[in-house]
Amino acid sequence: MSTPDQAYGSGARPFAAGGATATAEARGTARPAAQAGTRPAARPGPRKVRLTLGKVDPWSVMKMGFLLSVAIGIAFVVLVAVLWAILNSMGVFSDVNRTVGTVLGSSSGTTFDLMDYIGFGRVVSLATVIGVIDVFLLTALATLAAFLYNVCAQLVGGVQMTLTDD
Repeated sequence: MSTPDQAYGSGARPFAAGGATATAEARGTARPAAQAGTRPAARPGPRKVRLTLGKVDPWSVMKMGFLLSVAIGIAFVVLVAVLWAILNSMGVFSDVNRTVGTVLGSSSGTTFDLMDYIGFGRVVSLATVIGVIDVFLLTALATLAAFLYNVCAQLVGGVQMTLTDD
């Protein structure tokens, strides 16, 4: 049966038990065999790891940006439809139509109908067009932001984070 030292060949271990390193073994200052297998006492509290986000993959950012922007676009269309239905049920459009009719007067013989301009079909169609434009713009902006982050991370080293496990 091979020991961890023999498994890696030259006796240098990448992660030495108990904190002893390969350079300490080479100098002859390694811990005695009785202490080498013991673990240090566990620290109370959560572990903390400090990481640096050095690079972001633009392709994965583009895919996530696309999916999130599609979700935002769908939510926008639903929001506009629900808002239009609420305003219509409250009678806001009929009141505005009546007010505009009073201001314009009916002496010219033409009648004004606000629903010709802001009917449900037109409003939802316009919201859908805005949602599609939103998908393209947000996907492109997210991808561009990933490229810009990578350039800036090469210059300054990226974003440093401290992660803990609770």
